[in-house]
This record gives sequence, C-alpha cells and structure tokens, in this order.
Amino acid sequence: MRRGLLHVLAWTLATGAAVTLSWWGVHTVMTGTAYDPPRALPITSGDATTQESRPLASPTARAEPTRGPSSKPPAPREPSAAPTKTPPKAPSPSPTASGRIKSYATEGGRAVFDLGETSATLVSASPAAGWSMQVWKTETWIRVEFAQGADRVSVFCTWHDSAPRVEIGTY
Repeated sequence: MRRGLLHVLAWTLATGAAVTLSWWGVHTVMTGTAYDPPRALPITSGDATTQESRPLASPTARAEPTRGPSSKPPAPREPSAAPTKTPPKAPSPSPTASGRIKSYATEGGRAVFDLGETSATLVSASPAAGWSMQVWKTETWIRVEFAQGADRVSVFCTWHDSAPRVEIGTY
C-alpha cells in the first residue's frame, strides 16, 4: 500500500513539473507575439459623419534627422530593395458593401459602420474612457453595447427587411 502511494506521489510531482515547465515555455514564446489592436478611423466632430477610407501612415516611417548648417545636404533616398511590411487586405465580408462609412458617437463610445444597400459591416468600435464594450453579430443585424456600471448605451444596426438603419438606445 505504501509503495503504491509513493508511486502515485512521484507520478503527480513529475506530471506537475512537466506541466509547469511546458506552460512556462509556451508563455515565454507567446509573450512577444501579441498583435497590434485594429486602428479606428479618424473621426471628425459631430454625431453621425460620413467619411472616406484613407490609407493609414506606416508605423515604421521616421523623419529624417536634422543636420547642422556645416554638414552636406542629404543625398536623395533611393527606394529600398527590402520588402515593406503591410498587412494583407481582408476580403469584404459583404459583397454589397457600398463604401458609405458612417460614425455614431454616443456617451459610451463610438461605433463605425460600412453601410451598403442591403447589408452592413462593423468597421470599428471603441469605448469611451471608463466604459466597456461588447459586440454581437448575426446575418441581419449588428449590436454594439457600451456599459459602465448600470448604464448601457446600445448602437443597433439592422438590415433584415430594408436598407441598413442604425438606432441608438440608452437604458
């Protein structure tokens, strides 16, 4: 009996050590692999604004260092032969998207939709400071809910029986 308990204890300790070592190894490798969160579109003032899509500036672009008056002017830069790192374009989830980007600002945050003729897609949603956010999507509607304590603000986009329409509710 004692010998069996000793074997179970040894097996438990060895298994625990192996799991701990594996977790530590995976954790160490995965620590530096977090991706950047999606960027929100630039927003102008107003409750609902229409915006055109523009490419974002490269996060790796750097200004040329300033040179003193005694140094020679810099030589013109030639294009680099190294490939640039650009994210691949995601296919449009809706073939009927028209490119009408509309932004809806609320007390709890901002939701941006691409409103097509017969469907819509969520471009971005960002909560205001101190608010949290949750998103639900189906084939005929998208709901973005901002929450802070007991306060709730919901941006609801539907298109099941007509062109997409957006309703904002506070409860």
